[in-house]
Amino acid sequence: MPRHSLAEFDALPYPILDVRAPIEFAQGHVPGALSLPLFTDEERARIGTAYKQVSQERAVHMGLEFFGPKMSAMVKQAKKLAPGKEVRLHCWRGGMRSGAVLWLLELAGFKVHLLDKGYKDYRRAVLASFAAPRPWRVLGGLTGSGKTDVLRVLAAAHGQPVLDLEGLAHHKGSAFGAIGQPAQPTQEQFENNLAAALEQLPPDVPVWVEDESRQIGRLTIPLPMFEQMRQAPRYVLQVPREARVAKLAAEYGAENPAELAAAIERLHKRLGGLATQQALAAVEAGDFERMVERVLDYYDKTYTHGLTPRSGEQALTLVPVAGCNPAENAATLLRTVAASGI
Repeated sequence: MPRHSLAEFDALPYPILDVRAPIEFAQGHVPGALSLPLFTDEERARIGTAYKQVSQERAVHMGLEFFGPKMSAMVKQAKKLAPGKEVRLHCWRGGMRSGAVLWLLELAGFKVHLLDKGYKDYRRAVLASFAAPRPWRVLGGLTGSGKTDVLRVLAAAHGQPVLDLEGLAHHKGSAFGAIGQPAQPTQEQFENNLAAALEQLPPDVPVWVEDESRQIGRLTIPLPMFEQMRQAPRYVLQVPREARVAKLAAEYGAENPAELAAAIERLHKRLGGLATQQALAAVEAGDFERMVERVLDYYDKTYTHGLTPRSGEQALTLVPVAGCNPAENAATLLRTVAASGI
């Protein structure tokens, strides 16, 4: 029964089976892990109640009563999830649940590698990873500047390390940010996915990241990492307003008008009554450039206010560009970086 440290566990190539209850797995899990719950959510709750209100012995007996009838089905499911019959396994703390499933799977001919101290230790490492210092380059620009497109070109065409926070968060970071996106993960899963993405990046080479507020939709960038981003060199694309309006109108014109109207309603207090009504009327008329014009005033004002120098910030460099061509803008950006020496 190999019992591994987290570093050893991470290095193994075998499927990860998570034997915690479905509700725990849904809240957050190791990216790529497969759910093989020992107990249902209801069973887990009943065992917990017995442990607190009766005794540990009663809780253990209840667990065995639940476990016995499902052993055959669990083995069959494990074979489907891991046909090679060699797996990594964990529960919350590396205790009874993973121990019971380890015994069962080894009895069925599996080779099992157990995570010592379980998912709890993994989460500790995830949270600690955000405090690790690393160099950042922050890409800013007013709404509609095509920052995400430029980041993709930097990664694909220039081999630059890039962290796509909005992609991980399934949100574009504004009142309209959820439109056309998958449902956002839980905060815990966002952190797990973020830590996994960071692990794939070089620790000593500047990583490009988009200039974000700490909130992306309902998710929050971990504070230690966010503080590093706020102190990093910032390059701000200066894209003409007409180019930004055209880009945003083309993007949002393809979306559901009802969702656009709902997003505008959420901005009512910030836009004011007249601008809100004009934007809603533009959506109804299919005039998406006019809709964008009405909303963009608010976003431009808000972001421009955020361009004031930040405490501890190394540098803020303006990067004038002609339009929203991501390939051209990425090349201009890299020339600016080379010239600045930062």
